[in-house]
Amino acid sequence: MKMTRKDGHEALTVADASADRVVSSSVGAAHAIPDVRKESGELESTMKILLAEDSPVYRHLISGHLKEWGFDVQIANDGAVAWELLQAPDAPKLALLDWVLPKIEGIELCRRIRKAQAHSEYTYVVLLTSKDGKDELVAGMRAGADDYLIKPFHPPELEARLLGGKRILDLQRELVAARESLRVAATYDFLTGLLNRGEIVAWLDRELVRGGRETSPVGIVLADIDHFKKVNDSLGHSGGDVVLKEVAGRLKSDLRVYDGAGRYGGEEFLLILPGCDLVTTVRRAEEIRRGVSAPGVMSPKGIVQVTVSMGVTCTRGDRTSNVEALLNEADAALYRAKQNGRNRVEAY
Repeated sequence: MKMTRKDGHEALTVADASADRVVSSSVGAAHAIPDVRKESGELESTMKILLAEDSPVYRHLISGHLKEWGFDVQIANDGAVAWELLQAPDAPKLALLDWVLPKIEGIELCRRIRKAQAHSEYTYVVLLTSKDGKDELVAGMRAGADDYLIKPFHPPELEARLLGGKRILDLQRELVAARESLRVAATYDFLTGLLNRGEIVAWLDRELVRGGRETSPVGIVLADIDHFKKVNDSLGHSGGDVVLKEVAGRLKSDLRVYDGAGRYGGEEFLLILPGCDLVTTVRRAEEIRRGVSAPGVMSPKGIVQVTVSMGVTCTRGDRTSNVEALLNEADAALYRAKQNGRNRVEAY
């Protein structure tokens, strides 16, 4: 049937016998909103969307439009089902929620979404309702809705709002990716993929605090590639980079998931072994040293034999340990390993 909207435009609507709600199915050509999906192409890529609507007629009409626009539609006929879908690991990040829903109302779903997503990926929410008062609009936005669409509405109005929501979600993903790239750049050494100097020293500091609290030792290994200047001179800097990356991978391959490994500087690497006393740290350092030196490293100019020298120390219950003191001890032990012929492990 036809009905006249408050803006004076006529819209074709379908009534739902079970509720006093209507949804538009067309719009007058003279005032039609452009098909932004076709013009921009942005809604043509598949995106999951949740439609929470208790009216069978509304579900049928709206879901039909959503599928036509290329969305992967998940449907809930009450708020409890909608909340369950929104908590799934692969939950839709775009949600159309009717305000009046059985079990959990749409506005309460908004509050739950915002509370649950304080530290997770954002969900863009559009509230659908026949409430047209300004107070209701403000209440919906304060509850966490991003947009608000009053019934009856024309399909292009909904499409335009979803396009805006998709753009915001795309921008949010880009910002998260950029933030993660900055975090990685600030945390890891770009060449070896190990923690950089600042992060591995901070790791050591945290493990010393944990070890002191739990009265557990912390082993430290400072490793240095032997004769690395000769490696660079013979292979060039690109060949030296290959050796650094390969040695870093071998150093890390024999570590436990809670051990730490970082590039301390140049050709030096720092390993942190929580729970290891001096004897255990020396034994593990020997195993790692053999693993590094056993097979040759394939370089652009052929196979090159690489060895490492290691200085070892650890925290002890009879003294107060701090980061600077332990690093100095490990460095002194490493210097002794170099003096005693290289390719060996020395303990402080």
